[in-house]
Amino acid sequence: MGRFIQNQILGMQWLKTLIGKMLSAFGLDVEGRIGGSLHFFLYDVIKITVLLFVLIFLISYIQSYFPPERSKKILSRCKGFPARIIAALLGTVTSFCSCSSIPLFMGFTTAGLPLGVTFSFLISSPMVDFASLMLLASIFGWKIALAYVALGLLVAVAGGSIIENLHMEDQVADFIRNGKSLSLEEEKPSQKQRLLSALESVAGTLKKVFPYILLSVAVGAVIHNWIPKDWIINTLGNKNPLGVILAVFAGIPMYSEIFGCISIAESLLSKGALLGVVLSFLMAVTTLSLPSLIMLKKAIKTKLLVVFVSICVIGIILVGYFFNVFQTLFL
Repeated sequence: MGRFIQNQILGMQWLKTLIGKMLSAFGLDVEGRIGGSLHFFLYDVIKITVLLFVLIFLISYIQSYFPPERSKKILSRCKGFPARIIAALLGTVTSFCSCSSIPLFMGFTTAGLPLGVTFSFLISSPMVDFASLMLLASIFGWKIALAYVALGLLVAVAGGSIIENLHMEDQVADFIRNGKSLSLEEEKPSQKQRLLSALESVAGTLKKVFPYILLSVAVGAVIHNWIPKDWIINTLGNKNPLGVILAVFAGIPMYSEIFGCISIAESLLSKGALLGVVLSFLMAVTTLSLPSLIMLKKAIKTKLLVVFVSICVIGIILVGYFFNVFQTLFL
């Protein structure tokens, strides 16, 4: 049953077969470069778009039960290490984009929550959201997806703990440190309002992300059908011990949710890139995109920004090498 859910529901292998038969009926060789590229492109665009619609709808509906004011109340009830764990877990059901996580981080910090708690949330939110779990499960399987989330939460909790113990509160921008948090009455929308809001979120996200999906799938199709396998193995496979580090720094300049780069990761893996290289690339893209760092620079000072980036980079690199070792020993 688990394999059926992974392959036929999340992976939509039936769709891949159907598109292949349709292209063959038009005289295209789906095993050739041109036919194979078109097959890959059509299948991945449709699959990712359908998954995006369903997952963003579900996530947005769940998020309607965790508005910022309620999240702040939940976090304010706990102290110390447990609070950082809850903040990391809360990040998995709130924002799924690094840029949209930053306003929440600013609001929590202004409300007086400990810096370690707010940074655990900031790291976790884009890195290990519910969409990442489902999308990764559709490609890599549940074990890899759950391990990815668990290690991402570990990085978030550890990162928050390090920052809290460094006592860097003075590195937060003055307008946030000295700001006043308004305690707003928590709204309780009706089920109809929750559903309409979720649909609006789907439309807004799809409009923003779809161009990146098209670009990512096109790049993935080129990698999958045109780039020699030996080149990928030599650069990102087991012949290059620095492949994880290369993938992390290649992912930082990009700006995309996981939907916008999953096809590239899928193609790299099929061509011989190591699992840790692919997953560390995804983590870097979703957590440390350049636009989000520019936005974050307005909220915190340079010293704290450097610490935050360093913690994330080191954590992601360690996660990547963990998966490389795991793949070598068990896969």
